[in-house]
Amino acid sequence: MTEQKIELKMIRMSEVQSQEIEWLWYPFIPYGKLTIIQGDPGDGKTTMVLNLAAKLSKGEALDENMKVTEPVNVIYQTAEDGLADTVKPRLELAGADCERIIVIDESDKSLSMVDERLEEAIVRTGARLLILDPIQAYLGGGMDMNRANEARDMTKKLGALAEKTKCAIILIGHMNKASGNKAAYRGMGSIDFFAVARSVLLVGRVEGEPNTRAVVQIKNNLAAFGHPKAFALSEEGFQWIGDYEITVDEVLGGIAPKANKMELAKQMLRELAETHSAVLSNEIFDRADELGISKRTLENAKKELGIRARKINNAWYWELDKVK
Repeated sequence: MTEQKIELKMIRMSEVQSQEIEWLWYPFIPYGKLTIIQGDPGDGKTTMVLNLAAKLSKGEALDENMKVTEPVNVIYQTAEDGLADTVKPRLELAGADCERIIVIDESDKSLSMVDERLEEAIVRTGARLLILDPIQAYLGGGMDMNRANEARDMTKKLGALAEKTKCAIILIGHMNKASGNKAAYRGMGSIDFFAVARSVLLVGRVEGEPNTRAVVQIKNNLAAFGHPKAFALSEEGFQWIGDYEITVDEVLGGIAPKANKMELAKQMLRELAETHSAVLSNEIFDRADELGISKRTLENAKKELGIRARKINNAWYWELDKVK
């Protein structure tokens, strides 16, 4: 039997029209691409994603880098939690507009990553975000997620769907038990899942802070790495913290992070406020630099403490007399 010859097709780069990357959440979740959010079971990755979906359904954002101008339709597929007794109550707790959270009915046939119903659902609903939770539940019968060629083929097709529809696609994955390994290799299954995704986020516990979970970007092919974030899980529910000083090694290794730089910045400003009503901004920046506090973290601390800047004789001062 002779192998059928494939017609040669070529593309001149002069014929390709350049496009800018669009972001659902810069630089963590791009539109038209695959994003993986991975972590150990029970560390809060699904809770974070459900709260993200809830915010988007109301046209709201987790932080200032999420440019949301109107409510977003979200398709959320889960193989681990019951819709009526787990997913719906969690969405309601998060304040979601459940009219905009859509689930493809799998009662007749289970979905896979290459199921035509995914594209049909995205087009019909105009969804800008598709979530598959967890990765391994949507591989299709007989597919071995540890075999590179099968994993690569399936995720490439899903990536093509994201690009075609301009929908952001999030795959939620569990980590394997190989502690101490690089984050890329601790994702469940073939490294090819990691390779095809344009952004990969790690969600993990913060040593010594039982209610705090860190979100650290461990891969980004489209922009500079984002600053680590954090959220809290408590009896009151989910609370977004925002910028957090922690490294991926500290998350993976269960190492307590160095003193939280945000709290350190606030402490420094409060101490200055005890003896000064106003301080030159350059002096504050120099002092923060000596403590290893970034300008961005210092500005965030300034905002949280309600500090205002005022220009006096061509020099900027931070007014500390009304520090919260």
